[in-house]
Amino acid sequence: QVSALCQDIDEGVDSFLERPLEGEWPYLWLDATYLKVRKGGRVVSVAAIIASGVNQDGRREILGLGLGDSEAQVFWVDFLRRLRQRGLSGVQLIISDAHEGLKAAISQVFAASWQRCRVHFLRNLLACVPKTSQSLVGTLVRQVFVQPDVKAAQIAWRHVADQLRLRFPKAAELMDQAETDVLAHLHFPAAHRLKIHSTNPLERLNKEVKRRANGVGIFPNEASIRRLIGAVLMEQNEEWLLQQRYLPQHTIADTVLETEALTALTAT
Repeated sequence: QVSALCQDIDEGVDSFLERPLEGEWPYLWLDATYLKVRKGGRVVSVAAIIASGVNQDGRREILGLGLGDSEAQVFWVDFLRRLRQRGLSGVQLIISDAHEGLKAAISQVFAASWQRCRVHFLRNLLACVPKTSQSLVGTLVRQVFVQPDVKAAQIAWRHVADQLRLRFPKAAELMDQAETDVLAHLHFPAAHRLKIHSTNPLERLNKEVKRRANGVGIFPNEASIRRLIGAVLMEQNEEWLLQQRYLPQHTIADTVLETEALTALTAT
């Protein structure tokens, strides 16, 4: 009975996670949760990569689940290619943390911009300065994010970096390197920016995944991870489909035109 039940769950999860993806998906979120699993008599950590997206109707869905080494470019390329093979298209912006190999994989598979999670970036930046100065630095950087357009944000970003350069050179260097990636969302409609600048929209989902995983502790194999986490993702997807649109439908239709106009304006 247990085997038959697991088989039924596996079939349902596989059907959900491998379903064809129709239409276009302008925004794609990728986030990794680390879980413990037994492999070859050892307990190792694997990344459960969750992909979610918003389609042209403004609705949010879970698109896929991958298990592997989140730092390996080969894994990211394979995961993104499988999403594309299932029909994922029209991706304009991919939002994630700064995982090694992911940015290179994006350029290989999708002609899309990459938004480095703003929340995670700020944490990384504050780690470069003493605790006594973190509040001040955080306040300075947040001023960049309230600017009305791309040009104003870029000017403010460079001004803050220059202010930090003398006292906190590592923080200034990080800002120099991350400017394009952290401000990528500003090239998209203003109505979307609050929801596309970070992976925070997946926080509640990640907490539920962790809660269920903590009940298991160490998974016996990757198939058991896929079974449990896949079932959690199915539940969340059903809940999302019953909610109101994540982004207004009429603003999604104008995303491509506005993005092209803003990019051209910035280039001039």
